[in-house]
Amino acid sequence: MSVKVLEKNRTRTSAQVRFFDRIQILTERYLTIRQRDRRIRKEKEKAQHPVLSWLGAFIWAAWVVLLINQYLFQAYEIPSGSMIDTLLIKDRIFVNKLIFGPELLPGVAKLPSPIKPKRNDVIIFENPSYISKGPAFDIAQRIIYMLTLSLLNIDSDAQGNPEAHFLIKRAVGVGGDTFVLDRGEFRLRFAGETRWINERDFNAGRGFNHQLSRLVSEQDYVAIEAAGKARAYSDLNVDAPSSIALTAASISGQYLADSFAYERSWLAVLRGAYPQDSRYMTRLAQHTQGRYIPEGRMFPLGDNRDNSRDGRYFGPIKEADVLGQGAIKYWPLRRIGVIR
Repeated sequence: MSVKVLEKNRTRTSAQVRFFDRIQILTERYLTIRQRDRRIRKEKEKAQHPVLSWLGAFIWAAWVVLLINQYLFQAYEIPSGSMIDTLLIKDRIFVNKLIFGPELLPGVAKLPSPIKPKRNDVIIFENPSYISKGPAFDIAQRIIYMLTLSLLNIDSDAQGNPEAHFLIKRAVGVGGDTFVLDRGEFRLRFAGETRWINERDFNAGRGFNHQLSRLVSEQDYVAIEAAGKARAYSDLNVDAPSSIALTAASISGQYLADSFAYERSWLAVLRGAYPQDSRYMTRLAQHTQGRYIPEGRMFPLGDNRDNSRDGRYFGPIKEADVLGQGAIKYWPLRRIGVIR
């Protein structure tokens, strides 16, 4: 081997040694700095007041809880009997917030999702009649509510009762449907069809096993409808037939469990008395010919049909306003299970 080749190899070897020496120096320097930083951090932690340490841990936990609550799962306590027997009063559940796209912040635009709510889903949405106290309050309320697993709710009225900020109902009608409520029973006519189908028959044919609870009997409807007719006669300044007056008197002063059946009977008499008045004709047609659900909207109802404030009072809701889907019941322990 020539002298030049040997010198070249020695030069290359020397350069490699210098390179690895630099790597070693940099590595040792990095590890030294890292060890020093750890020591300083530990000393600061030791010197930190226990209260400040606890507060820092709490703030971190609250931040994690907010992220979970806002984007993944929201804890919720069932405040009323509107979903009996699917959900009972005081049931505590988790709502899947991710499935339909979570809100960026409470009350702010939602993230998009390829999954849309469908018929018979148990959905959660903001109560259309709820008056917000502002985003800051909503965020604080959700953090506290989630940290306590729905045990503490600061969003309460003057009597200490929780405000109905969110509602949980079943999506019974979807865009394109036409529906009527006949003595509390929900009947559907699907888009492009002429046949009406009772909700119970539809559910049975597709294996939906949730129970629909009713509090109003057929005999109750006789009195409710008589009361509606008696009111119409009173509006016309005409004495009601004695049979109607006596039947209506049986529920005088009592809450009418189905105001829609009451209104339908009232309108039927006024429509007959004033056939030229389009107001009565239009309103009565909604009861007899049905109400249409626009595309992109859903019609929510409680499973306990005679004890639920739902779409019958505020109309269809937008699919985009659905915040999540009922996922799991986690309390009480005997009722743990998937919500269907």
